[in-house]
Amino acid sequence: MRSLERTAFLIFLYLLDYLGLEGRPFARVRPPLFETWNTSVLLSLVFGVDPVRAPLDDFHQSSVTMTSAQLNLIAPLDSPLPPPPEGDVFTPSQWATLLAIADTIVPAIEAPSTQSTNNLSIESSEYTTAVQGIQSIVPGNASPDAVQRYLAESASAAPGFKELIHRTFGHYIRDDALKGIRVILSALDTRAGCYLLTGYSTSFHLQPVNIRQQILQNWKQSYLTPLRQSVKAFSGLFSATWIKRSISINPILGFPRAPVHGKPGEGYDYNFVQLPPGDDPEIIDADVVIVGSGCGGGVCAKNLAEAGHRVMVVDRAYHFSAKHLPMSSTDGPIHLFHNGGVDVSDDSSVSFLAGQAWGGGGTVNWSASLQTQGFVRQEWADEGLPFFTSSEYQNCLDRVCQRMGVSTKHIEHNENNRLIIEGARKLGYAAKEVPQNTGGNKHYCGYCTLGCGAAEKQGPVVSWLPDAAKAGCQFIEGFEADRVVFEDIGGEKTAVGVQGIWTSRDEHGGVSGSNRYKRKVMIKAKRVIVSCGTLHSPMLLLRSGLTNPQIGRNLHCHPATAVSATFPQVINPWEGGILTTLCEEFTNLDGRGHGAKICAMTMIPSLVLPFQPWTGGLEFKLLASKLSRMCSHCAVVRDRDTGRVYPDPVDGKRVRIAYTPSAFDQKNALECVL
Repeated sequence: MRSLERTAFLIFLYLLDYLGLEGRPFARVRPPLFETWNTSVLLSLVFGVDPVRAPLDDFHQSSVTMTSAQLNLIAPLDSPLPPPPEGDVFTPSQWATLLAIADTIVPAIEAPSTQSTNNLSIESSEYTTAVQGIQSIVPGNASPDAVQRYLAESASAAPGFKELIHRTFGHYIRDDALKGIRVILSALDTRAGCYLLTGYSTSFHLQPVNIRQQILQNWKQSYLTPLRQSVKAFSGLFSATWIKRSISINPILGFPRAPVHGKPGEGYDYNFVQLPPGDDPEIIDADVVIVGSGCGGGVCAKNLAEAGHRVMVVDRAYHFSAKHLPMSSTDGPIHLFHNGGVDVSDDSSVSFLAGQAWGGGGTVNWSASLQTQGFVRQEWADEGLPFFTSSEYQNCLDRVCQRMGVSTKHIEHNENNRLIIEGARKLGYAAKEVPQNTGGNKHYCGYCTLGCGAAEKQGPVVSWLPDAAKAGCQFIEGFEADRVVFEDIGGEKTAVGVQGIWTSRDEHGGVSGSNRYKRKVMIKAKRVIVSCGTLHSPMLLLRSGLTNPQIGRNLHCHPATAVSATFPQVINPWEGGILTTLCEEFTNLDGRGHGAKICAMTMIPSLVLPFQPWTGGLEFKLLASKLSRMCSHCAVVRDRDTGRVYPDPVDGKRVRIAYTPSAFDQKNALECVL
């Protein structure tokens, strides 16, 4: 049987099983390999395209082969998203303008012979040069017309683009920012507003793309801060959303849906507390309730449960097993990151990517496990906390590293990290390998920022929380902690529990259905541990009635800035450990431990390409097409100066972040970059 026929036959058997026909005699022939294959991803691995999104012509291959690495893979299961926001966030005219901006950031590109006001028209010679340049670097298995489809695809033409933008603006953009965007969009559809903002009296969405592009390029240089910020925000959001939904970009990059190295793991089988529907509050008793399942909460849960205490860990996130990981670039940010991965500071100077998953940031971090530096420990001790310079604290660090199997013994550097070591050597800079929390195993995977499908990264989900469960700890997912409850005991205000709202899963065990229900829950406990992260711990304390003026202040966030470069050879930078080396030459620029480290960063397309400077539609697509030959390094600053988090003044619950890198910290970042 030819390769294509054999592969099609296996897919046919799998589909029979997927449709519930496994009881038929021939369906039992299905190989065990396909137990947890997702049909769409199976087809995409075999044929190199997404069958849900790609035209049928993409399947017209003369032959199909699968490498041994692909045969070892089990593609992640789908993780359907919760329902989108109800109603519409924009009027029809505002949508027309917004999508016109999106199609200017990521335009359909054409030669003059087919000129259209909806496409970016360039000279025939420039178009030919662009096609030939991209064709020279695309993977060999890309179809001949893949480049033309790539250039012809605009942002709004990507399936699901508008729906994902609707979800982003409806769920994740704060009210004051959304109002400002509506004002700009409405103004761009009036003669007076357009003339003031663009110099033209024609509505923005009626202008040819070439004119629209020039307008946005002028905004980038405007003395009006809102216009400059608008271009920055729109270009990042629209390019990221297009990359997530595009049917044309992955064949150009050669970027696979799942890692091609390693094998999937099983992970721990959690048993979460389930509550029946009801109107009365559910009362649960525990010795200790821990709000937050991340690195802090996980370590506490293990130690307290093993000491014999009845421990309850609650988290607003839901658990997704290793079979769902790594998630897609569409689903991952929404399921695994705070606010859908689109948090920004009040002045838009910094974007934040904070984990909000079962296991907290430990589910989406990059395996790097650095112990607290000496000058940081000394600074804390000088502030009245001598424990941090004690041998007991060092013993704690060593115990944590030992449990997670932290070491450098099994590191295999990818090109992104190898360049740091080699560059530092040639320049005489201090550099080192970064210990990895991979349980003493080689972990050559660059997708872990969307969850570890191998279940090798020893975050809380794989290590601390299973240990706690074996000692009797209980867990509640989908629990939104409203406040810590206090009582007067012996004349002292004492925490006696946590009150909140629990939201069930749907009837299929997911979170996308409409038949989920809520219950009020009161967890009574002798001790309450608040460990729900830098952003939400202060919010919970404030909602609980605490009035210390320092709550939410002194925010340090290690701001980073990145530098990228392209190379002649194929690198596939998304393969291999994400952060296995760093350069420490610039970590102590002021003699007090303030400076920056140079390290590699995730190279998932939707997480790295949107941070590249946007200068024009063609320029963006040409740069994006080179990702397989690109490396990106970032300068991570230990910031001296701080910001704060506080509740949104409109809804009282959304986290607001007031943070602007100071001139001192910006100088340290620049020193490192240069």
